[in-house]
Amino acid sequence: MTALKLVGASAHKLWGGRFAGESAPELDALNRSIGVDFRLWPFDVKLSKAWAIALWSAGVVTVEESLALEHGLDRVADRLRAGAQPNASDEDVHTLIDRLLHEEVGDVASKLHTGRSRNDQVATATRLWSMDAVGVLDTAVRELQMVMLAHAESLSAASVLMPAYTHMQRAQPVSAAHWMLSHFWPLDRDRARLASAGRAAAVLPLGSGAVAGCAFPISRVLLQGSLGFAQLSLNSIDAVSDRDFVAELLFTLSMLAIHLSRVAEDLIIYGTSEFGFIQFGDSFTTGSSMMPQKRNPDALELARGSGGRLLGDLTALLATLKGLPSGYNKDLQDDKRALFDAVDTMMLVLPGVAGALSEITFRADKMKAALSSSMMATDLADYLVGKGTTFRDAHAAVGSLIRQSEETGVELHAMPYKTFKTAHASFGPDVFDALSAVASVERRETEGGTGPLAMKAQMKSAWASLA
Repeated sequence: MTALKLVGASAHKLWGGRFAGESAPELDALNRSIGVDFRLWPFDVKLSKAWAIALWSAGVVTVEESLALEHGLDRVADRLRAGAQPNASDEDVHTLIDRLLHEEVGDVASKLHTGRSRNDQVATATRLWSMDAVGVLDTAVRELQMVMLAHAESLSAASVLMPAYTHMQRAQPVSAAHWMLSHFWPLDRDRARLASAGRAAAVLPLGSGAVAGCAFPISRVLLQGSLGFAQLSLNSIDAVSDRDFVAELLFTLSMLAIHLSRVAEDLIIYGTSEFGFIQFGDSFTTGSSMMPQKRNPDALELARGSGGRLLGDLTALLATLKGLPSGYNKDLQDDKRALFDAVDTMMLVLPGVAGALSEITFRADKMKAALSSSMMATDLADYLVGKGTTFRDAHAAVGSLIRQSEETGVELHAMPYKTFKTAHASFGPDVFDALSAVASVERRETEGGTGPLAMKAQMKSAWASLA
């Protein structure tokens, strides 16, 4: 199904001269891609205008014809921008634009397709669309990172501590800002991958023709410069069938979706009554149709669910590419279905996550209450190492203390000093200093650690990455 309204019209095809009869309506329905690729029209118009100039430069059309084609394409763009819809006969966006151009300038429109194939045309339009999408996606990711940084600064200024988890078990105390930034850096890597995907897309295939190159002396360097591509494709067979750039963008978006899913999962868990570390706002949550007390983090749950959808888009494309022989094959028509779906999904999910996160309130009291002295077990072992004990012996001694704590139900900080002394002779009266969550955090000042100075450096690096 397509949201586009297809109106009836006489057939207008870019092919068909060698066929004696009409194609079957069932084939037309299967073959028609206008419902998917219609959105490529601004980029197809752009590359077609560049092609008109290249044809004049090569002596294929006169300057008057080139100008007529350019001005005609501008009027086509105006019509499409104003809401012109495809006809039932428009097989794809290229056929649509060709038909509208004929309506605007007459027979001279038939000269525009000289030396050009839909194969290199669609590859070029898809690359232009992808380059544009990368910029829009980067902005959306950056806005989410800004929300994270704002929270991190606020949490850091308030010296909020919380448990860090491994295997979903309380592990060690960390700065809450440190946890927040643990989700910032994966997004930073996603932005680097987006930039790489943009560079992969910025290779011009136009001028490759159907498979063997163009027979007319058009300047591909001129096309490259006018369309904003960084490089020229070096092999016409490869150029028309290369969809690596789509796969790279889909992989990048799949990784982004996975990272957003992990952010969402943390926030969903921390927002439960069992944790209570955060409180959700009103704008990005919903209620229950049955239970009046409920506040459901729907935006975050939908973000978490989107990861599977994007993995499906990536897998679908890779499975298609795997079975293709060299040169263009119609299977590649579906590349845009996966690409557009992935980008559209991310452009819904990213603002949703950013909005949900922006209105979250962090509960410092709940986070502090979740810190227990048993989480400083590593600090106790480090204390013994500082007294000259091997870490293995220290680990065993502290392990025995943890076992006693669990068996008696008494936290480490509430145990009598003699219990520590029995566990290991090196424990002194200052052992209780090692059970402080604040002291534990302050001792971890290595680069990338959770200590206050390390956090300042990390925050500075985070701002620099967005500058």
